[in-house]
Amino acid sequence: MTVKGGGKGGGRGAGSGTSRGQGTSKGTGPASGGGGARGLRVNVKTAGKRSVSSARWLERQLNDPYVAASKREGYRSRAAYKLIELDDKYRLLKPGQRIVDLGAAPGGWSQVAALRVRSLDGGDDKRGMVVAIDIDPMEPLPGVDFMQMDFLAPEADAYLKGKLGGHKAHGVLTDMAAPTVGHSRTDHLRIMGLAEAAGQFATEVLEPGGFFLAKVFQGGSEKTLLDLLKRHFSSVRHVKPPASRSDSAELYVLATGYRE
Repeated sequence: MTVKGGGKGGGRGAGSGTSRGQGTSKGTGPASGGGGARGLRVNVKTAGKRSVSSARWLERQLNDPYVAASKREGYRSRAAYKLIELDDKYRLLKPGQRIVDLGAAPGGWSQVAALRVRSLDGGDDKRGMVVAIDIDPMEPLPGVDFMQMDFLAPEADAYLKGKLGGHKAHGVLTDMAAPTVGHSRTDHLRIMGLAEAAGQFATEVLEPGGFFLAKVFQGGSEKTLLDLLKRHFSSVRHVKPPASRSDSAELYVLATGYRE
């Protein structure tokens, strides 16, 4: 299976901020009132080889306040605000933590994690770590140790655990999405397969009290994943941050309070 960090891109290139920018430590995007006055709405017409669906996608991107905010604030993608909003609410990321980001490209979530665990500027006892992986390439990010590799490849497990240097992680993040084939049931099974693999990995690397945050789609988390998480975490819930488009089928499953 091909693994993509597709949920973070918001469309490759369309939602990226400065290619090497590190963003701001606290979100000031649309949901937190930092978006400023909105401009006039942009309408996109079909022209030449542009299809109706392409025109609609482009129009949505051009009028999306999170896309505008990500460019203004230097985040790699609009998806950065999903993690910002969830972290502001649930207080997941703390200075000094070790975080693993699965399916990281183009880097929005890793960028936020690096800022909040202080993998760049923390002192000896407060400097965190962000280890990231994606099958797609990703521009280097300060404070993020990235490897281009398929998470489902046999060697990925040992690689990630090795990067933790014998330590346990405080959190595992995944915004991975398998390429869609247009068949809703098949697409749902593929994304759930990724979430289950990520969940199993989390149970092997998290320290007690750690958390797991993963993207799922409409239909929620199926029994296999929920059973796994409920065995190992004190709290399991579905969450949908404001930055997740209301017409999108995506949800996130958040499991906190890891127990071995």
